[in-house]
Amino acid sequence: MMGDGASSSRGGEETVVIDHGRRRSSCGYCRSTGYTSISHGLWAQSITADDYQDLLDRGWRRSGCFLYKPEMERTCCPSYTIRLKAHDFVPSKEQIRVHKKMERFLHGTLNVRSSNQSEEKVNCTKCSNNSTNECAATGLRSPLKELASGKTEKKFKEVDLLHRLSKRIDDAVSACIERGEFSSTAKFPEAVVKKVKLQGKRKFMEDLLYSSNAAFQIAALLRRAEAEGNTDPCVFNASQNGRSLEVTPNLIAEKLASSIKEVGEPSGLLVKGCNGHLNFYSLPNQSVDLVSAPVATEAYVQTFEGVIKKNCSYDNISYLPPKKRKLEIRMKKSSFDPEEFALYKRYQIQVHGDLPEKVTESSYRRFLVDTPIIFVPAATGTKSVPPCGFGSFHQQYVIDGKLVAVGVVDILPRCLSSKYLFWDPDLAFLSLGKYSALQEINWVKETQLFCPSLHFYYLGYYIHSCSKMRYKAAYRPSELLCPLRYEWVPFNIVKCLLDKKPYVVLSDFANQQNEALSSEVSYFSNGTSSCPDSNYHNEASSDENEEVIADREVGEEDEDDKTDTEDTTVSLQDKLQVFDVSSIVIDLNGSRLRFKDLQQVFGPINKNFIRELELQLQRFVRVVGRELSSHLIYSLG
Repeated sequence: MMGDGASSSRGGEETVVIDHGRRRSSCGYCRSTGYTSISHGLWAQSITADDYQDLLDRGWRRSGCFLYKPEMERTCCPSYTIRLKAHDFVPSKEQIRVHKKMERFLHGTLNVRSSNQSEEKVNCTKCSNNSTNECAATGLRSPLKELASGKTEKKFKEVDLLHRLSKRIDDAVSACIERGEFSSTAKFPEAVVKKVKLQGKRKFMEDLLYSSNAAFQIAALLRRAEAEGNTDPCVFNASQNGRSLEVTPNLIAEKLASSIKEVGEPSGLLVKGCNGHLNFYSLPNQSVDLVSAPVATEAYVQTFEGVIKKNCSYDNISYLPPKKRKLEIRMKKSSFDPEEFALYKRYQIQVHGDLPEKVTESSYRRFLVDTPIIFVPAATGTKSVPPCGFGSFHQQYVIDGKLVAVGVVDILPRCLSSKYLFWDPDLAFLSLGKYSALQEINWVKETQLFCPSLHFYYLGYYIHSCSKMRYKAAYRPSELLCPLRYEWVPFNIVKCLLDKKPYVVLSDFANQQNEALSSEVSYFSNGTSSCPDSNYHNEASSDENEEVIADREVGEEDEDDKTDTEDTTVSLQDKLQVFDVSSIVIDLNGSRLRFKDLQQVFGPINKNFIRELELQLQRFVRVVGRELSSHLIYSLG
């Protein structure tokens, strides 16, 4: 039953919560010992999208069905709600780079250099073990298959020729060492021969085909060895006009060319030393021998094994077509998905170092699947609800049919609230946390066409003293929620104050800044020559290079991290704030009635019970606000 005139629903739905009171837990941000994080807790049996939006705007967040709000003036790491108006968002250079990196990856032109992070880490033994299949690491066709197709045979032959010319130069260096012309103690690098581009041919000679700068490297090594006193006494003992010959790249190139000619020049090529370069020219009326190695055999494939190991990326093997990828972003209602859980478990173990036995299906469900938010479907012909509806969703990122990331979000009347993101550890180089944030911001912009009230992107909590949280303020221009008056304050105004102390009544400081700025502008407009002080604007731009990370809400909302010791102590501030709680609707064993009607319905009740319940309701009103408390159902379990 319910007292006269009671109303506990919004849009026909009800928000029912169980008060868990004040809770202490170990801090997951500063890693200090003891119980230093203090928050208020509510267990939501159900909650409307409107009510949860209002709770967000009073500093609340959820972990599954558990709602919590830090007690800012007491906790060791004050957590400010941070949001961004999507249409005002201006991407930084770093964020633009992240977006372009993903585009290159999808187009198959990204050169991945980090072997321990890249999904394109090359293991070319897979190609050599099964030469007729594609390389599992890159999707590139094996050399033997490419040769069999006949499309790239000529280019493979030319690569082989370049390696044979390099081998000729290495043999010439060895011959010079044996003759005592080069130091036997120096470690000479392997020579590299490159094909001369068309511009180079026009600059020098049309018949110049290939060139190597190995003589410059050798000269540098010999000079260094000579300076250190490590050269053999017989190095360059030849003389001209009674003087020892100087170790120059030009002289070395000529000696190497002479040594190659002694063995025999490559068929169809003329070798010369020119200005320190070892050049290979085409002979008149003769074609270059490109077919000395057998074609389409296992031996020929092994010739290219070294090339593939060095250059098995889409940027370097330019003659192989890039493999394009397809990215799909799917929005689905929150529900358990075995593929998602497998990805989540791998992410928690590899990225956050969780023990495998701790990452269970039940903990995953409690944390990221269970939700008290009542789903609201889209209404046909109206612009009040987005096409996906209001509620909790999993935004899946799928590349070529493989799930690579999942963003857990709440879609509410005024915002998309980002709750958690987990991604494939093999794709860490793509910065999927940053990329998904950009996609979520863009989603808000696009969805405004269907739901004009939806303006904001909420990034959860921001802790200025925690380096892992700094990336959130990089999405500009962001706002922080004042923990006392629940007003939104631009981050760039209060950053300089947060640098000095962790807990700040943001609205007070913002008002002071606005008053000071107004007075200074007024003074300036009255004919003074001094300019307003803009130090806080400079402070706001100083965080451009602060540390950022890919994932959001790291460990923040994990219910298992909270030690559930309840603290029912009433502070002095609680006692000073007295609210009228007589009209709060209470659920008691299925009966709905107002607090003032308890004794009228159930008869005489223990005074201590009534007093304790009244104190709980006083605290409840203080933390959720008078307006919300007037229509929330306060369940006694």
